[in-house]
Amino acid sequence: MIKVLILSAYDIWQGAAKAAYRLHQGLQRRPGVESWMLVNKKYSSDPAVIGPQSSLDLALSQSRARLDQFPLAFYTQKQTEYFSPQWLPETLARTVRRLNPDVVNVHWTQGGFMKIETLAQLRKPVAMTLHDLWPLTGGCHYSRGCDKYLSHCGACPQLGSSRERDLAYRNWRRKQKSWQNLDLTLVPLSSWLREQVEKSPLLGGYPLRLIPNGIDLETYAPVDKAEAKKILGLSPERPVILFGASGAKRKGFHHLQAALARLGQTPWRERAQLLIFGNQSPGEGEDLGFPTRHLGFLQDDLSLRLAYAGADVFVAPSEEDNLPNTVVEAFACGTPAVAFRIGGLPDLVDHGENGYLAAPFSAEDLAKGIGDVLTQSPRFGRQARQKAVACFSQDLQARRYGELFSELASSNA
Repeated sequence: MIKVLILSAYDIWQGAAKAAYRLHQGLQRRPGVESWMLVNKKYSSDPAVIGPQSSLDLALSQSRARLDQFPLAFYTQKQTEYFSPQWLPETLARTVRRLNPDVVNVHWTQGGFMKIETLAQLRKPVAMTLHDLWPLTGGCHYSRGCDKYLSHCGACPQLGSSRERDLAYRNWRRKQKSWQNLDLTLVPLSSWLREQVEKSPLLGGYPLRLIPNGIDLETYAPVDKAEAKKILGLSPERPVILFGASGAKRKGFHHLQAALARLGQTPWRERAQLLIFGNQSPGEGEDLGFPTRHLGFLQDDLSLRLAYAGADVFVAPSEEDNLPNTVVEAFACGTPAVAFRIGGLPDLVDHGENGYLAAPFSAEDLAKGIGDVLTQSPRFGRQARQKAVACFSQDLQARRYGELFSELASSNA
């Protein structure tokens, strides 16, 4: 029996944390693997997820993310959505030694959960799953076109800094100093991120294993679209354009707006409707040119499944992205996607088969893609579901990780 400890800032919260918990669920069903999670903030009732153990620990966990951002107060011109210094002292390595796993799987540990130097103190074989660029940079999670992290960081444009030896430079050097000669295997989620790792002076020399995120294909599965639309309060006769909202500019709502303006000049204006969900509701109160329903933040799987399954096309107009859960979820529910040809999206969307990859960042091509997919949505949707079953099942993900963990544990025996 291989004991695996997954490190993640959260468990069932959105994004990378949700992906980590889904892996944990898949591993729990896999023979020969005992899976545990260690988190900074626990949302689930899963007894195999270990969160803060005392009221003091809980209070500290709630403030760590805010405290970790303190060094950014000195950068008054910063233009970043999220930047992770990871400088706060913690006792994570001591806790890992007490739990004594055979393998540690590091996921998204930002928000002050794990200090940069702690990675070298775990004293176990480590598989680091890369959800974004942060492990390769001086603190940003997506680079906005800056490639300084491929040599060194400094004079960081996201910090609005002109100083070479700024916070980004110091963080990058901290990683360079402490992340050498580790028992470390890297697990990028997409071909794009694998390519970035291979070019990285920080991590480029470590072994790589490309393993995409997985999803429960029974929880996320197609349902009758007309019925789903009725439940959601939508017109069953009108095709639905779906967008998963986020406050992050890189998620590209402004590109969707521009595409909708062009689509509104076509016959689709009288035929289609728009559905938006997410932790923010961009466009709420605005005339987006189409009948629009805002669902707000959806956390439970049933509501998300209805939203995806009731849509005829899911639009993911991200400027930067790795392997977004939203597209995997849409595919599993039989809904094709339209996205820009950037990052890890080409690993998901097969152009002209289960969706459309538009030229970055052309509103005209994005609008064309939405129209083309709506025209062929049933066929594209079937092929999207087939892609999810073939490539992104939770069981397949757990099997691949199980094989990797077995190799790592054996090499350390």
